[in-house]
Amino acid sequence: MKFRAIIKKSGDWWIGWLVDLPGVNAQERTQKELIDSLRIGAEDMLAMEVPFEPDAQMTTIMVKAPAWAESQSV
Repeated sequence: MKFRAIIKKSGDWWIGWLVDLPGVNAQERTQKELIDSLRIGAEDMLAMEVPFEPDAQMTTIMVKAPAWAESQSV
């Protein structure tokens, strides 16, 4: 799976967050460490058990990838 990440240098730190997974963000000393932390944060979030109400249903939906997703890679 691929997720969009916004990353930038801020002073001595690299900061970033995942656009598609709100709440996954990180701050690290190097760009590589930042990417690794964002990846771990995404894995942790996706592995989390999601409680839901009895009689509720959980499903997935398919959304067509936007044009920009086909032309960019990390």
